[in-house]
Amino acid sequence: MASLRAFGCYLPERVVDNAEIGAAVGADPAWILQATGIEQRRFAAPDETVVSLGVRAAQDCLSADIGLILVSSGSVERRFPGPAAAIGTALGLGGVPAIDLPLASAGSLFGIALAAQLAGTYRNVLVIASEIMSRVVRMDPTGRDTAILFGDGAGACVVGPDDGRSPRVIDAVLHSDGEFAGALALAFDAPLHMDGRTVILQAARKMPRAIAEVLERNQCRAADVTTFLLHQANLNLLTRVALSLQVPEDRFYRNLHRYGNTSSASLLIAAAEYWRAGPPPGPVVLSAFGAGLNWGAVLLG
Repeated sequence: MASLRAFGCYLPERVVDNAEIGAAVGADPAWILQATGIEQRRFAAPDETVVSLGVRAAQDCLSADIGLILVSSGSVERRFPGPAAAIGTALGLGGVPAIDLPLASAGSLFGIALAAQLAGTYRNVLVIASEIMSRVVRMDPTGRDTAILFGDGAGACVVGPDDGRSPRVIDAVLHSDGEFAGALALAFDAPLHMDGRTVILQAARKMPRAIAEVLERNQCRAADVTTFLLHQANLNLLTRVALSLQVPEDRFYRNLHRYGNTSSASLLIAAAEYWRAGPPPGPVVLSAFGAGLNWGAVLLG
């Protein structure tokens, strides 16, 4: 069995509130808050990259020898090589195998699930998710529905053999289905395309099912879960998942009002802040949904 031994995150310094983003895309700040639950987001500085953000998040949690690096990003600046090897070199881990997971939004969840399986071979696995979404959306009225959602940031965690103290990875379920792949896509020669209606309908159905699947498989009720840590997409999705599971909304950790949707980084940023706050004991569920379509849930205990 594996456990999540450390967490880290990095958020760029620049804060972009709804007044600023609203002026750029022609949207009322009050409407943005009502529609998304987001008050502000962070934007990377011109000299920051997916690699540099990932390095900062990893440095925030490194405390052990690393045997494998998994890096998720859907907003990389080039086709290849991906950011994983560059992040490893910047961290002084040259020679350590580094694998890219180009899974927008769901990448950190898939990374944790894979790391839990690989920890027996590679010992400590560093999982990083780094995104600069502000550079892949249109910052004008034609991109209003996507620009208001996204922000930049990076999160990280170290998954290793169970140490008896850290949150244990009890089980994980992962799913993929390409039927609606076109609903959320990023080409290299065009801005982010998102069919918001399709994405929210699919996410609101598939995430609760994955959560129910992992709970049922481990004889755990949704009512017994201390906290649900979900991909911070928007408030509407979190509310729908809570309603579907018949769980009070206050069991769902939220920081999207401060950072917006940071794609695959959001789950790890939320996890880092949650555990540093000294949470109460009890089962925790991680869940994410993203491009592909890819989705799943991880049970921690």
